[in-house]
Amino acid sequence: MKPVAIIAGAGLLPELLANECRRLGRVYVVVQFQGIDLDWAGGHHTEVAEFERLDSLFDRLISAGCTAVVFAGAMARPRVDVTRLDASSTRLLTAINSGDDTTLRAAADLFESHGILVEAAQDTLPDLLIEAGVLGQISPTVEDLDDIARAAEIASALGRVDVGQAAVVAQGICLGVESIQGTDALLRFVMETAVAFRPNPIAAKGVLFKAPKSIQDRRFDLPAIGPDTVKAAAKAGLAGIALAAGQAMILDRAATVAAADQTGLFIYGHVAKVS
Repeated sequence: MKPVAIIAGAGLLPELLANECRRLGRVYVVVQFQGIDLDWAGGHHTEVAEFERLDSLFDRLISAGCTAVVFAGAMARPRVDVTRLDASSTRLLTAINSGDDTTLRAAADLFESHGILVEAAQDTLPDLLIEAGVLGQISPTVEDLDDIARAAEIASALGRVDVGQAAVVAQGICLGVESIQGTDALLRFVMETAVAFRPNPIAAKGVLFKAPKSIQDRRFDLPAIGPDTVKAAAKAGLAGIALAAGQAMILDRAATVAAADQTGLFIYGHVAKVS
């Protein structure tokens, strides 16, 4: 197992990875960029990094023996001081204002040019990937399955232009799509606006569907949900959540499924039909 740097963003995933590396006895370093709050990282080997000073980060990771890197968790595009950029940061800056996948590919290329190979989070934690079918006690209805299929079509279209990974559909109507603001913002939008747009107030309540973009590198940024996603979907008045089977992650599975059961939502691993 190669010593690994965990580029830690927000959410549960980087903590899960760090804990798994510790359990396995794998050498690891948690990389915390300024502005990212990692309240869990106190007991882990952590390197604080600046977006303007990536050369220094690479020097420290190489000195620590890191030959692998995993990108984990959400991270907003940084505001950088262009007067302080070193060579590596200047190289990455050219991609930051592009789509998410373009930016992540540029970051991967930069790390690999320093001899640090990119690994996928799911290679370390394969049990995070959702399997096909129903998780928990609640199953989608026939109408819900129709909404899932429609949402999958919309999410696929979003992915082809590198915009987002998720869509919400109720009764065949798209109530919202994910963009750079993320899934939480999408669900807040649906919560605030969707009531007036469901054609039948007593019919299907709607589903959140998430899948990776067709163009994206699966080594990073796979779609994921956790307990907070379930709670937000419940507040938005949805019937459940569907994820592309084998291509999306459930973080803290036990708590996530328990939250779905408690709120009456389904979680479903969707397999797209081949036409």
